[in-house]
Amino acid sequence: MAYNEDESLLLSGLQHFAFCRRQWALIHVEDQWAENFRTTDGELMHANAHNAAFSESRGDTLIQRAVRVHSAEMGVSGACDVLEFRRAKDGITLAGREGLWQPYPIEYKRGRPGTTEGDALQLCGQALCLEEMLCCEIPCGALYYGEIRRREQVDFTPELRARVKELIEQMHDCYRRGYTPKVKPHKGCSACSLQEICLPKMLRAKPVSQYLEEMMREP
Repeated sequence: MAYNEDESLLLSGLQHFAFCRRQWALIHVEDQWAENFRTTDGELMHANAHNAAFSESRGDTLIQRAVRVHSAEMGVSGACDVLEFRRAKDGITLAGREGLWQPYPIEYKRGRPGTTEGDALQLCGQALCLEEMLCCEIPCGALYYGEIRRREQVDFTPELRARVKELIEQMHDCYRRGYTPKVKPHKGCSACSLQEICLPKMLRAKPVSQYLEEMMREP
């Protein structure tokens, strides 16, 4: 099954969906958004990486920024912050360049490596799009964390690839149904820019129907 352009979802939403499905739905289904320090700081950091006019050659490495990617098979589109092409024996050909080149996507993040899978999922999603576009195999990429100023390599394992496709299918299902799920409040809620819109504490409250039913049962 291939998705048409009108059905394409933002690949960046994969990280939101992995972190909190309700957050993803508020942004991508209900078109709600709010800024806080973390979102603003992240946007400033990405502004430096998202200069599409930037192209650089460093020996056996070509560097491009803000490279648009898409996948008709998964129904997603987005952009790589930085895409390196490294000279390799089993790479692909590039117009105007001699030799073969291996794509290596790099995603910029403002903080430091965490315990959530969202960053790796988003990067792997970019790689799957590039594989479909360039007819190649991309075994790994990197996450650059601004707080520690260092790259962390991510291997695109079969398990990680399967997880990306599974979550994207669930995103399409929620989007088609216009569904905003309820979730259990967690410690990440305090750092979410949508906290005042989501009202996570209200999710603990009983539905009105349940409250009325319980009241009617009382003697």
